[in-house]
Amino acid sequence: MKHSIKRQMAAIFIGVIAGTFLCCALINAFFLKDYYMADKKKAIVSAYEVLNSGVSSGKYEDNTFKTRLEGICNTDNISIFVMDNSGEPKLATNRDYQMLQKKLYSYIFETDARDTVVLDTTDKYVIRESQDRMLQADYLEIVGTLDSGEPFIMQTAIESIRDSAAISNRFFLYIAAAAIGVSSLLIWWLSRRISEPILELTDISRRMTELDFNAKFTSKSDNEIGVLGEHINQLSENLERTISELKTANNELQKDIEQKTQIDEMRKEFLSNVSHELKTPIALIQGYAEGLKECINDDPESRDFYCEVIMDEAGKMNTMVKNLLSLNQLEFGNDVVTMERFDIAALIRNVLNSSRILMEQKGIHLIFKETEPVYVWADEFKIEEVVTNYISNAINHCEFDKVIEVKLQQEEELVRVSVFNTGQPIPEADLDKVWIKFYKVDKARTREYGGSGIGLSIVKAIMDSLHRECGVRNYENGVEFWFELDARAMENAN
Repeated sequence: MKHSIKRQMAAIFIGVIAGTFLCCALINAFFLKDYYMADKKKAIVSAYEVLNSGVSSGKYEDNTFKTRLEGICNTDNISIFVMDNSGEPKLATNRDYQMLQKKLYSYIFETDARDTVVLDTTDKYVIRESQDRMLQADYLEIVGTLDSGEPFIMQTAIESIRDSAAISNRFFLYIAAAAIGVSSLLIWWLSRRISEPILELTDISRRMTELDFNAKFTSKSDNEIGVLGEHINQLSENLERTISELKTANNELQKDIEQKTQIDEMRKEFLSNVSHELKTPIALIQGYAEGLKECINDDPESRDFYCEVIMDEAGKMNTMVKNLLSLNQLEFGNDVVTMERFDIAALIRNVLNSSRILMEQKGIHLIFKETEPVYVWADEFKIEEVVTNYISNAINHCEFDKVIEVKLQQEEELVRVSVFNTGQPIPEADLDKVWIKFYKVDKARTREYGGSGIGLSIVKAIMDSLHRECGVRNYENGVEFWFELDARAMENAN
C-alpha cells in the first residue's frame, strides 16, 4: 500500500535516529567554540567579582579570602596580578608575574594592542583574547581597574587540553541528553499514535463479542489499520441489523406462541365454565318442558308457572351468552374504543333512575349528592355498562342498613367513581379473584339473583381497554367498588 504502516514506521524511526546524531554533530561543530568561550568568560568574570570584593573591602590579606581565591585560580587555571597606585605589585597568584605586569602596563599606557581581540567591554574592565607568539598559546584576559582604584589583570589559557576535553564532554553530554529527551518524546508520541487505533479496535472487538454494536472505529488513517477499522464498522452494522431482525422475528414468534397458548387455555376455560353455567338452566328447562308435555299439572296456574320458569332460565342463558360475547371481544381487542367527552354525573343519574324501582322494592336508601356536571374522557357506552354492573352488584348484595352510596371524587387529572353498599364484606382471600370470569364468592346467593359471575370480568376488561384502574375495598359494614377516568380538559358545561 502507498501508506504502508511498515514503511511509515521504518522511515520515521530511521529519520529520528539519523536526525538525532546529525543534530548533535552540527551543534557540536557550530556551537562548541562559543560555548567553550562563554564558559571561560563566566569563570574569569566570577574570579574578578571575588577579587574585586576582597580587595575593595581590604580583606585581600585575609587567609579565608586567599584560600578561596587560590581555589578558584587552581580550578579554572587563572593567573591574577594586581598593582597598587605606586606601580608596585599588590597581589599576585604566581611568582612569574612579570609577563602579566608587562601586559598590564601595555593596557594602561595603550602601547601595545597587537595580538589582542576585544571580546567585551564594561566601565571597569575589558575582556579580550590575546596570543603569546613565543609560547604559541592563546589566553583569555580580563584587564581593568578594581573598585578601590588598583589596576589588575587576570589571565587563563584557552586551549588547555584538560579543560577543553572536560568542557567538550560536558557540552556534548548536555546536547546528547536533550537529543535523547526530544527523541524519546517523539518516539512515545509516535508509538501512542500507532497503538491507539489498535487498542481501539481491540476494545471494539471485545464489545462486539458482548453484542454491543454502539462502538465505532473513529480514527481516520490511510493505512491498513484505517481500512481494518472501516471493515470492523461495516461488520458491526451488518451484525447489529441481522441480530435485530432475528430478535424481531423471535419476539413475534414468542408472541404467537404465547397467544396460541393463551387462546387454548381460554378456550378450555371457556368451555368448562360455559358447560357448568348452562348445565343447571338447561336441566331446568328440560325438566319443566317434559312436565308440560306429560301434563303433570293440567290447571292453568301450573302451566303458567312452568312456562315462566322456562322463559326465565332461557332469558338467563341469553344474557350470559351476550355477556360472554361482549367479554370475548374486549379481551381480544376486537371491540373499538371510542373516546369522547361526557358528563359522568348525568350518566350515573340515568343508571340510578333505571334501578330506582328495584331499590324501592328492596327498601334500599340511595345516596348520590352530585348535582354539578363532571366531565371525563372515555367510551360513554362502555362506562355506562361499568356503572350498571356496579349498581346491579350493589343492589344484589345490599344488607343490614340497606344503604347504597355513589360518590364522585376529583383527584388532580382523574375522577374516581365509587359505589358502596352496606352488607357482608368480601373475604380477603377472594378480593383479587372477583374479577375472574365465573368466579363467585357466594354461589348459592349468586344463583338466587341469577348472576353468572361475568359482570365484574366485563368491568375489568373495559377498564383495561381504557388503560385505567379499577378496584374493590372492604369496610366493616360493607364493600366499595371504584374505577378512575381521565378528567383532562375538564370544565363545567355552559
